[in-house]
Amino acid sequence: MSFDVIIVGSGFSGATIAERCASSGKRVLVLEKRSHIGGNSYDYRDERGFLVHKYGPHIFHTSNREVWNYLSRFTRWREYHHRVMVYIDGKKVPLPFNLNSLKSLFPPSRATLLERKLIKNFGYGSQVSVLELKNSSDEDLRSLGDFIYRKIYLNYTIKQWGRKPEEISPQVLARVPVSISNQDEYFEDEFQGIPEEGYTAIFKKMLSHPNIKLLLNTDAKKLLTLNFKTGKIIFQGKEFNGPVVYTGPIDELFDYKHGELPYRTLRFQWEYHPVEKFQEVAVVNYPNDYPFTRITEYKHLTGETRPDTVIAKEFPVPYQKGKDIPYYPVLYQDSLERLKMYKRELRQFSNLFTLGRLGEFIYLNMDEAVERALMLFSKKLK
Repeated sequence: MSFDVIIVGSGFSGATIAERCASSGKRVLVLEKRSHIGGNSYDYRDERGFLVHKYGPHIFHTSNREVWNYLSRFTRWREYHHRVMVYIDGKKVPLPFNLNSLKSLFPPSRATLLERKLIKNFGYGSQVSVLELKNSSDEDLRSLGDFIYRKIYLNYTIKQWGRKPEEISPQVLARVPVSISNQDEYFEDEFQGIPEEGYTAIFKKMLSHPNIKLLLNTDAKKLLTLNFKTGKIIFQGKEFNGPVVYTGPIDELFDYKHGELPYRTLRFQWEYHPVEKFQEVAVVNYPNDYPFTRITEYKHLTGETRPDTVIAKEFPVPYQKGKDIPYYPVLYQDSLERLKMYKRELRQFSNLFTLGRLGEFIYLNMDEAVERALMLFSKKLK
């Protein structure tokens, strides 16, 4: 069987492109290196029957109606509004840091003063970055910014990224706002939910089109060769002129020609507990007191009702090529400069496209990955 399009990877980026191309009449080959579909969004039932997310908690949220409507073709949604708590000085308080967090951690008179100044300077219901507070001309707000930075952000960043905050791209810090409200929900997007049957069920439906052939346990690098002299892609010894969409690490695609790009990976410690609930919310962050960064209890996400529960403690660790799964691109000046060199290599191949968190070396949420895939299909592949 011949193919019109080759896609490497079956996460949200690859599956979306595959489904769109197949539905437009193209014959699609999907090459997946792992033994399962879904990339890092893969979920499954463990040995005790709990539905868990193998690679850490995934909560779908978006304000993009097109993305929501598109994915709703493949799933019904369990309504779920994510709440996160953070363990600070022996107390669990809401995250992002908000007015409820403020009242839990400060004496009443101090909390009232800070609340009044926050609302006066920024307005109730708004968000402000930690950096903006730290740079405030008001001594009290500056002190609050320093407190949040030290207690919540500093050590969490060091554990998560293996670097101090000032070494990381500013866009990472911008992801941790202070909410000037009493709203404890983690996300503000219009559409939020968990797939009723899980994420893997979505991928199965997306990839079930008769025009799609899926190969698991298949290393695309052994089948695809890039000819830098001609700008051509060779597939199984023959020139392939159709689109190739690659969602794996971009440095691996080019055989690490300009050196390795830095990633972080995760280790999980799974624990079973014979109690109905282990913690108050699905995710509790631990910036300072323990070696793990957070604990996830999956029953909160899935809505399963059982007298027992399962949790996962999450440990970020350095990524080792060939051994680990890369989770997060580490964005700092040197890695971004190296990325530019790989993008120059990419421009030599008119029918080669990289996509997704690893292919583009950018931090993306699930909805953003789908959005970019839909955009690529519409502009380049349709």
